[in-house]
Amino acid sequence: MKTFFLKSIGFCYSLVFIFVTSCKDDKIDFNAQVRPILNKKCISCHGGVKQSGGFGLVFRENALAETINGKIGIVPGHPEKSEMIARIKHKDPEMRMPLEADPLSEDEIALLTKWIEQGAEWQEHWAYLEPQEPEVALDDLDWGVNEIDYFVFNKMEAHDLSPSDQAEAHDLVRRLYLDVTGVPPTTEQVKAFVENPSDKAYEDLVDTLLQSPKYGEHWASMWLDLARYADSKGYEADRPREIWKYRDWVIKAFNEDMPFNRFTIEQLAGDLLPNPTEEQYIATAFHRNTLNNGEGGTDNEEYRISSVIDRVNTTWEVWQSTTMSCVQCHSHPYDPIKHNEYYTSYAFFNNAADWDVPTEHPIYREFDSLSSAQLKDVKKWVAKVASNDEANKWEAFIRIQEPKIRPEDFDETTNTIHYNRSNQDYMEVYNKASIKLKDVSLSNVDRIYVNYRQYTKNKGTLLIKKDSINGTVVGKTILNKSNGFTNVPVAIKTDAKTADLYFQFTSSATDYLCFLDGFLLAEKLPVANDGTSPEIYDKIDALLNAKFKHSTPVMVEKPNDFSRLTQVFDRGNWLVLGDTVQTDIPKLFNVNNRQFKNRLDLAEWLVSEDNYLTGRVIANRFWAKLFGKGIVLTSEDFGTLGERPTHPELLDWLALRFSKDWNWSMKTLIRNIVLSETYKQSSVITEEAKQIDPHNQWLARSSRVRLSAEQIRDQALAVSGLLSDKMYGPSVMPYQPEGVWTVVYSNDTWQTSPDEDAYRRGLYTYLRRSSPYPSFISFDASERESCLSRRINTNTPIQALVTLNDPVYFEAAMHLAQQIEALDGDNKTKVEAAYTKVIGKNISPDKTTILVKLLEDTKAYYQAHKEEAFQLVKTDNLELASLTIMMNVLMNMDEFIVKS
Repeated sequence: MKTFFLKSIGFCYSLVFIFVTSCKDDKIDFNAQVRPILNKKCISCHGGVKQSGGFGLVFRENALAETINGKIGIVPGHPEKSEMIARIKHKDPEMRMPLEADPLSEDEIALLTKWIEQGAEWQEHWAYLEPQEPEVALDDLDWGVNEIDYFVFNKMEAHDLSPSDQAEAHDLVRRLYLDVTGVPPTTEQVKAFVENPSDKAYEDLVDTLLQSPKYGEHWASMWLDLARYADSKGYEADRPREIWKYRDWVIKAFNEDMPFNRFTIEQLAGDLLPNPTEEQYIATAFHRNTLNNGEGGTDNEEYRISSVIDRVNTTWEVWQSTTMSCVQCHSHPYDPIKHNEYYTSYAFFNNAADWDVPTEHPIYREFDSLSSAQLKDVKKWVAKVASNDEANKWEAFIRIQEPKIRPEDFDETTNTIHYNRSNQDYMEVYNKASIKLKDVSLSNVDRIYVNYRQYTKNKGTLLIKKDSINGTVVGKTILNKSNGFTNVPVAIKTDAKTADLYFQFTSSATDYLCFLDGFLLAEKLPVANDGTSPEIYDKIDALLNAKFKHSTPVMVEKPNDFSRLTQVFDRGNWLVLGDTVQTDIPKLFNVNNRQFKNRLDLAEWLVSEDNYLTGRVIANRFWAKLFGKGIVLTSEDFGTLGERPTHPELLDWLALRFSKDWNWSMKTLIRNIVLSETYKQSSVITEEAKQIDPHNQWLARSSRVRLSAEQIRDQALAVSGLLSDKMYGPSVMPYQPEGVWTVVYSNDTWQTSPDEDAYRRGLYTYLRRSSPYPSFISFDASERESCLSRRINTNTPIQALVTLNDPVYFEAAMHLAQQIEALDGDNKTKVEAAYTKVIGKNISPDKTTILVKLLEDTKAYYQAHKEEAFQLVKTDNLELASLTIMMNVLMNMDEFIVKS
């Protein structure tokens, strides 16, 4: 007995030894185990901004450094010497961390202790690590058809879940149409698929829908939220802005399946590409969607800076899901990005030529047919004498009128006033005024255009002198009365390659005054031997002053000689400037120490192999659009405080396929997702799944997702037969309730568009930021004042009031009622036909009974209240009034506004 007892004790000690040893050898995962504790309990006081006691936990070097009290926060390998462990275990509540909060649990303390004991190894946040090629064993696939299903099924099994059956054919085809094109299938299209719901038929349908022009319209809506696209400038005045050509460019890019890397580069830096095309200039309007403050007295520099800040924040959010806005005033509280690194990103956008002025220059001008013919003549001549590239350069100069040297660039002025305020951004120039431009490159300049306005008949003389105010005259012109701002050419005659230029204004009238908006430096035209050059110069002069039909604000860089300096804003205050910085990205992202010169370098890096985030971020955005939420729920934030991915291996697999194997093809990404069995599952939920996974994180069913604001309206128009297929062009004004649009500082009114323009897709609806289309806002659409990564769906009574009472929905209901009224048959037949047309499937007996009763009760009511029926449909047709009410009910059903 004693021997057995001793052996038992020995055995127990052995078990304890093995357990302790195995625990000691069990490596702590910093990202999975340690970081969540630090983020939840420590980072608010010991982050990148607030480092109480001199102890910070964002950068490892800070955590291992000496604190204010002279002790070391974390000593790798020695938890007993680490002040952090001592303070979280302290018995005195005045000393114990975290202060004024619940203490860490014993398990949390043990885990942190063990982590330090193991060397306190740091690891970058998962999103900043290079994606690893996941292992996929498709040969052992127990369910599904592709790698997406492999990853999803593994997660299901790990959480004791099983996949759902495939959705019914009529539900699946409606889901697919809504997800790929944004509008529902017709009754005939549903019927065609239901009669042949084979895998081959489904795959063919996917390919067909991806080629539909409606595909581009639908997916462009998601991108326009990110691009903060609107038809007005924002702020209080919120005046109109013509920028719809950018919206059309986005639609075409999606329909043409423009590779996402090119899609990125053209929007961020199309103007910096070699010999940019009109489309590439238009693409840069992505960053001209920023707000413009046209209120009197506003400081243009302040709001220019506001736009640059918005461009920085938007770029990092759209392509990197990084909350860079946190770094404007201080280092990032949670992610390892330092304060000055914000301004190295700011430097990429600080040299753009735009300014916060009503004209919104630089703009890309579209001429009428006469001026277009003249421009064509100029291009043809230049191409013949020089080259097509040279001809394209001259076209860009004529259309955009850059490089322009503006009052902000002048080195010295006398007898001038520059208010630099909205509507007063020009410079007032008086008699005997002078302006100095320093070190102007003249090697290839033979004329300078003066952009001025002069109200009075008093003539002025402009002399351009070299080197000093008393130097040699190299150019001269007379300034006459003008109708608005006009460009007047001044021929420049000098052999100097570079010179200081002095612009001297004189007049015989002592009260002489003109308004100056700057100077255009024009390169020399190529030399022709046939004497036609003067004629071409005349056409250029005329084109620079020609009226234009349409214009689009675009991005253009200021010339190197007049580039802006970028300095750090102390605590984010643009009036308190610190160190000068150059273009760069945060060290966290610059894994290969790339050098950056301009926006083009930044754009190319975003879609390069050096960037680990873009593929993940964009794949997640498309996934979220299809499933209602992303693999990373926080599409706007992949940082330390963002949600962890539910399926990290799947996200990496999608990112790698998208950026490499699929060559950034957005259609291929969507195609692979919608062909998966994961996508095709039914949305019916079992009691077991409801208990285990109520929010459908593990995708054991299809989520039921409410349609977007635009889709709900488009669907109502589509099923009623009113939806127009017309694409592109200026934004339209469909029906909206009276009195909604009150325009400040303007006589503009909401003018309902005529004919089919009133029934175009929601994508084309005029969006005024201060008074957006009311039914869209009710259904959580963006006001587009800033980048929006994720619409948060709400469920409020006002939404039902919109679909019941908004004139668009009511007209759609009445139009559909007219079609159903024309059918032969009784009330049951008409109810069944209406339901099939609206919902896309056969109605159940229970619903038939309810709707037939509704129709009968409504008819009876209108028999007794004929005047109300007349007010409703403007006719004595009681049948039409009753059917209209029923159609209105159908379009308010949950299954109509929700994708199942």
